[in-house]
Amino acid sequence: MAHDPRELDEAFLAFWQERHISTLTTRRPDGTPHVVPVGVTYEPEAGIARVISSRTSRKVQNVLAAGAEGMRVAVCQVDRARWSTLEGVAVVRDEPAEVAEAVRRYTERYREPRVNPDRVVIEITVDRVLGRA
Repeated sequence: MAHDPRELDEAFLAFWQERHISTLTTRRPDGTPHVVPVGVTYEPEAGIARVISSRTSRKVQNVLAAGAEGMRVAVCQVDRARWSTLEGVAVVRDEPAEVAEAVRRYTERYREPRVNPDRVVIEITVDRVLGRA
């Protein structure tokens, strides 16, 4: 079920604030899907989902390989019959302020992450929202 990203109801937004592990799907250089579990935060007002990661991770390398235009990706979370997928274009951000903001949001939803001097943010500009929450 598709939703207008600008008009999500309270239950749907609450689902993206609850503590759930998600999956992130990127494309490997050979075009095959790379799917990994991640913590993700969603800022619906800005239409941005964020995944913190190490600069050397395969998911980050996949997004970087797409170039400055970014890569189309999807993050998905499931809780029994409730589910949601956020789709959009991802880029890697390494600016200290962007990383700090992503860590702040991650800490609010999950817990404080371990120290990682190689941390970057996969920032997804969400343009499609699917699900039933």
